[in-house]
Amino acid sequence: MDKSQGLTPQSRFFRSDEAVILSVDRLQMRYGGKRAVETLDDFSLDVHKGEFICILGPSGCGKSTLLSVVAGILRPTGGSVTMNGRPITGMDWHRTLMFQSPTLYPWLSAYDNVAFGPRMRRMPRAAVDERVRRYLELVGLTEFAAAKPYELSGGMKQRVALARALVSEPSVILMDEPFGALDAFTRTNMQVLIRDIWRKHNNTLLLITHDVDEALALASRVVVMSARPGRLVGMFDAMFSHPLTGTAEDDAVRASDEYVKLRRAILNLIDTGEGKNR
Repeated sequence: MDKSQGLTPQSRFFRSDEAVILSVDRLQMRYGGKRAVETLDDFSLDVHKGEFICILGPSGCGKSTLLSVVAGILRPTGGSVTMNGRPITGMDWHRTLMFQSPTLYPWLSAYDNVAFGPRMRRMPRAAVDERVRRYLELVGLTEFAAAKPYELSGGMKQRVALARALVSEPSVILMDEPFGALDAFTRTNMQVLIRDIWRKHNNTLLLITHDVDEALALASRVVVMSARPGRLVGMFDAMFSHPLTGTAEDDAVRASDEYVKLRRAILNLIDTGEGKNR
């Protein structure tokens, strides 16, 4: 059963005939003993192959916990998470998690940071080299392959982290506020980059953000969570990723009645926490 039914129609840019790749069913997460803190409660979501879902919600509502469960880092206390119909019981390369901080190995070059995962999987040396060079080129860092993290700007470090997330060619990419620590200019450039990569390579992405405009700029679908314990209170078509091109024309898109109306509806839902079908 698709948990999105009754909440929102499919995005006009989303190919609804694609299979469900990830299914979160009535997920619950509690921490502690007698004074347990309930972080997630009865959260359900189906993710189709090729979707770009952005998750919004107030601080502390369980967004990061949700990604950690999907990644296989945490085991839920209730409900289930499956990928391609199989329960997720731990971490593997089919799902990769990208954090706000690049978390690069400081003693390794950009090349070696990106190559780390494939090498751990014992891929042939020639295959590793081909992939690493291809993804460094994709994020525009070919000339900085030998650079150490301390020699790179914040945006460049995050591009290395993105290349590292992509190089294993995972089925699902999980991103926990990956651009939150960047300045506005670099953040916009990173949004354009990840949007272009998604369009060209049909990746499946789940991205957490506190920025409604970032969600509308990137997502094919926006998911809104309630305050803790996090529940799904709304889903919205986000039909702006394709019209947005990273040029001055984007201002016209953001000023459109459709964009302004949807932005206001999402902010209102976050403020009130009252889920309504839309």
